[in-house]
Amino acid sequence: MAALLLCAAAALAVQQLTPVAPVTATVLVAARDLPSGHVLADGDVRPVAVSPSMVPDGAFVPPAPPWLGSQVSGPLRRGEVLTDASLLGAGLLTGTAAGSQAVPLRLSDPSTLALLRQGQLVTVILSSSQGLDGPVSNEVLADKVPVLWTPALAPSSGGLFPAQDNEGLVVVAASPAQAVQLAGAVSRGKVSLILLN
Repeated sequence: MAALLLCAAAALAVQQLTPVAPVTATVLVAARDLPSGHVLADGDVRPVAVSPSMVPDGAFVPPAPPWLGSQVSGPLRRGEVLTDASLLGAGLLTGTAAGSQAVPLRLSDPSTLALLRQGQLVTVILSSSQGLDGPVSNEVLADKVPVLWTPALAPSSGGLFPAQDNEGLVVVAASPAQAVQLAGAVSRGKVSLILLN
């Protein structure tokens, strides 16, 4: 009887000391470092159990794969949670300020595009002159607007625009007032960008 009581007491002690399994939620994360514009395929993401408090809004969860074949809007680090804001497409303006509009710009110097990344803040400048020898005036069309898209984010098979139309093209998020200033700016002079920290 004493032995049975001792065993019962030991079993109760072990049960009390055994930690309760934590509550988790399963999300999809990048299985490896992924560059901007990468088209997602099998093996690029994997399921991971995390604390529910760590699940961001718009996170993708298994088993449904709405991400398959979508493009990554910016670089993803291995282990980073995949969300609707991680992908290009209908959610191009996801995460931008309320009322933002996506505005395509044709830059006068296409080589500037090599310096840009998704999310980079830029100031858009219009340089114009009166006549061939007239003084050049610079006007700020939009200040501190984020880059949404560049040709580097387009797959070789296409993207937002046909490949032949991509040269010098960048898409930025602008307020309605800024969008009016930016529309057709290249027809009024030279459009250039100042990259901001």
